[in-house]
Amino acid sequence: MQNTRQLVDVPLIIDGRQLTASSKFDVVSPETGQPCWTASSATTEDALKAVEAASTAYVLWSRTKPIARRDILLKAAELIESRLDEHATFMRTEMGSDVGTSQHFVVPLAIRMLRDIASRIAAVCGNVPVVEGEGQSAIVLKEPMGVVLSIGPWNAPAVFAIRGAASALATGNTVVLKSSEHSPRSYWAIAQAFLDAGLPAGCLNVLSCRRDDAAAIVNAMIEHSAVKKINFTGSAAIGRKVAKACGGNLKPCLMELGGKNSAIICTDANIKMAVQSVLAGSFIGSGQICMSTDRILVHSAIAPQFLAELKAAFSANANSSQPSPTLVSSASKARVQSVVSEALSSGAQPVYGDASSESSKGTGIRMTPLILDNVNEETALWQDENFASLAAFKIVKDDEEAINATNKTGYGLSASVFTEDLRKGFAIAKRLETG
Repeated sequence: MQNTRQLVDVPLIIDGRQLTASSKFDVVSPETGQPCWTASSATTEDALKAVEAASTAYVLWSRTKPIARRDILLKAAELIESRLDEHATFMRTEMGSDVGTSQHFVVPLAIRMLRDIASRIAAVCGNVPVVEGEGQSAIVLKEPMGVVLSIGPWNAPAVFAIRGAASALATGNTVVLKSSEHSPRSYWAIAQAFLDAGLPAGCLNVLSCRRDDAAAIVNAMIEHSAVKKINFTGSAAIGRKVAKACGGNLKPCLMELGGKNSAIICTDANIKMAVQSVLAGSFIGSGQICMSTDRILVHSAIAPQFLAELKAAFSANANSSQPSPTLVSSASKARVQSVVSEALSSGAQPVYGDASSESSKGTGIRMTPLILDNVNEETALWQDENFASLAAFKIVKDDEEAINATNKTGYGLSASVFTEDLRKGFAIAKRLETG
């Protein structure tokens, strides 16, 4: 094993300064299963210092003219673009992403998002409504709120760092951005680009910490009077805890949680296109995307054709020398293996893929893509978010059954409908409790 004393240390960013904490934790790369660098582990005291720095910076930043804020965000986008290879490398190292996803999808998307947000700044304005009383008038002003606490996940760090910080900064708020313990360097690198672009000290602060310390640190920040809003992206289980803390402190929270996302393949679908889209939806990013397709619902009339096309596409990829998709951690792989074992013991059968834990190709933490049929609808594989290169397959007798299967579980992040009939597609989509 590598000597962690020789590894790069990822610092905290508080009040524009790079701070190395006395306590650190290893960041393990799923590509190798070994530590790739260490990260400073913030304490509750560090977190409160970050909030105080953001609160102090808010006084001037909230008064900064929109065009000045726009120019800083555009400069940050330019810097991230010039460092695209570096950002993509950090993402691949920390979460095991492939080159296509990191280099050509996630980081470029983050850059486009940042430029889009920057372009909208000058358009944020109030209005003058007509009021009831004669001789009276009213003006509605849109004002920044204060310090925003943004809690980001690991799976698309550049995108979530931008989404968590840029919109708040664009509208005159200041931010404390808490990274995932799996991807601290990716978040640090985005924040560094903002600082290099001229963002004043304290406007964007970045914290990382050990998983076991996260609850106490987040709760302390939520309880701080300067924090006015919370933005959380992550699992439903943690989301419930964050929402409870926000509710207890009467603070608004914006959340994007897990998804159980169905693809409905109608009888008139373009089967080849549907297969390619479903495979991309299920396995891009190793299926570790909250909008990944993890239930494939196919009309019985076209099921044989769909399965033949699916197996042909899988077989073409199976002959590739590419390693199997990575999972972010050994704990994640153990969870997924448990989900698969439960499904198999309840009667599920592989449509394609090897359910053996030893079937993956390549070093590190990996899992062979797997699609299972005949999945018991009471099992975790059918009910819960998989967050892996894993999907359930089900043949349905009609569109009604597909709609009911999609709406039956408690998630509703995204869904897709494949049909050549646009009117029918819209009609089905309107009935899906998703989006």
